[in-house]
Amino acid sequence: MSFTNLYYKRAVGTPKACYVCHKPTTTVLATINTVDFIYTCDGHLTDPGFASQVGESTDGTSGARKLGVSPEEIAKVKEEWEERQRKKKEKEKEKEKTEDKDKGKEKEDTGKEDDKPGKSKSTSPSPSAAAPAASTPAAPTHQRYTLHRNIFALRQTEHRRRRQTAQVKELAPRLPGAPRGGVA
Repeated sequence: MSFTNLYYKRAVGTPKACYVCHKPTTTVLATINTVDFIYTCDGHLTDPGFASQVGESTDGTSGARKLGVSPEEIAKVKEEWEERQRKKKEKEKEKEKTEDKDKGKEKEDTGKEDDKPGKSKSTSPSPSAAAPAASTPAAPTHQRYTLHRNIFALRQTEHRRRRQTAQVKELAPRLPGAPRGGVA
């Protein structure tokens, strides 16, 4: 299993030895799904022979400029995307309105039988409307780094060695043993 050369700087509570100088540190570089992680000092993060910080532009225009896309084209694409999002939201609102009408008819039918359950159902849609607004994910604020190609190769080699060792331990009990009898 391979992983990408993109690490996020995170702070941990328990200090452990730095990968380079073995001094205690609370800074760790970890991949997005923590397949690989490295404890390192803050001083080593500024060393270009160890790691380099990836650009912090969150609007995505820096990558587009590298590809030679003009700002006008970027603005045009953004407008188109925003328009699509508005249309999508309008469609969702229309669906919700039709569902609410269907639910309203059901409430009237149940409301005639008993008023108390109708009151409890009328309070339930308002919390559900607040739930989607609260479930929007926050953008990650961790600094991003890429390791130098030699350091990254060391990490991949170590990860591969660990995986192979685990496979050998899993496979060894199933292999037959060497013969123990004498030659006759």
